[in-house]
Amino acid sequence: MSKYDVAVIGSGPGGYVAAIRCAQLGMKTAIIEKYNTLGGTCLNVGCIPSKALLDSSHHYEQAIKHFEEHGIDIPGEVKINFKKMIERKASVVDQTTKGIDFLMNKNKIDVYTGMGSFKDATHIEIKGEKNETIEAANTIIATGSKPGTLPFITLDKERVITSTEALSLTEIPKHMVVVGGGVIGLELGQVYRRLGAEVSVVEYMDRIIPTMDKAQSKELTKVMKKQGVKFFLSHRVSGVERNGNEVIVTATDKKDKEVTFSGDYCLVSVGRRAYTDGLKAENAGVKITERGQVEVNDHLQSNVKNIYAIGDVVRGAMLAHKASEEGSFVAEVIAGQKPHINYNLIPGVVYTWPEVASVGKTEEQLIEAKVDYKSGQFPMRALGRSRASGDTDGFVKILSDAKTDEVLGAHMVGARAADLIAEMVVAMEFRASAEDIARMSHAHPTYAEAVKEAALAATDDRALHI
Repeated sequence: MSKYDVAVIGSGPGGYVAAIRCAQLGMKTAIIEKYNTLGGTCLNVGCIPSKALLDSSHHYEQAIKHFEEHGIDIPGEVKINFKKMIERKASVVDQTTKGIDFLMNKNKIDVYTGMGSFKDATHIEIKGEKNETIEAANTIIATGSKPGTLPFITLDKERVITSTEALSLTEIPKHMVVVGGGVIGLELGQVYRRLGAEVSVVEYMDRIIPTMDKAQSKELTKVMKKQGVKFFLSHRVSGVERNGNEVIVTATDKKDKEVTFSGDYCLVSVGRRAYTDGLKAENAGVKITERGQVEVNDHLQSNVKNIYAIGDVVRGAMLAHKASEEGSFVAEVIAGQKPHINYNLIPGVVYTWPEVASVGKTEEQLIEAKVDYKSGQFPMRALGRSRASGDTDGFVKILSDAKTDEVLGAHMVGARAADLIAEMVVAMEFRASAEDIARMSHAHPTYAEAVKEAALAATDDRALHI
């Protein structure tokens, strides 16, 4: 029987990073993955393939809507080769997962393919092409999450689908009804809207991306409506039925009136659920919550002292980069170090175009907590760089403490917001004031100038270009 200092169950961005960090710290490490490719949901059926399709569909939309204004004439009709688009997505995934294989080899991490489950607190059974058992002094559970659904919805994975199936369709839908106005529904809804599908988003709350700042929800709704996406907010879905190639979605609006939506596909994107199925955590004595998550302390340690858990399978935002941070964190805890994660400063991003990004507290949270704050906002349309590229939608908003001027939150909608938010994470990690950012030189012309201008606006309303 092979013995390890650490065994990691699950190879997503949390699991494989945890394994690498453990190996770097001198621990003999194994990683167990039930699928034939490493990388988990993110690399195989999540972050990476969705971004590949977002990029391809964005190129198509630019070609049919904006090339002419840039002086680019394309003779003949611009056509979609959807099969090739999906093939490119698969190629990007393949390259990325092979990169994880390389990293496992480089760091001398043993990879086991099969379903890992606890025999007891120090032994893990692996059921795959061959069944075997390994011994691990420490185990990190990184089994991630699966798409959630509603009790009355039957996912047939053909017409009533999750994000997994939406990434590998063989045709462009005529009308895709999206149940849920969160990150996944909006990203994939925008992909298929660009490719010509009618898209209707049915959302239970009174706004889309409800966990982000209200100003971002309002701006993204406005922009996506211009792009042709239809929104039905404050609608409670009560039924999803398939009839041949037609799917009927029934909902109740805010006036308690029943309405129906008919489409050829229904994308169910109502969040994700922690995945601990088949783990046999009870054999090791590990407590699982009612939500299916592993119960952990501040060190991400379960009630069994040598078993830890990270990523989507524990409390907190279900984000790949959060899982990666936790993977490194736990490896360092096991090694006797004292790492730190500031959960308030883990950014959230929606990869629509324009992109949406946030870090820290929203304005609604500060109001609820009765924090005296200042707000500075700057529109992207006032930037020379935005006008040059034609990406004038959006804004940057910075919230700072009214007394100390420390930045408490940053919220943006616009081109490259996913990259711009990193500046705010760095600033807030060092507890910068809005004036600190306002006094930093930002290259011209760049989108990042909007960050400087928003910081100026938060510093006694000193924005220069509005």
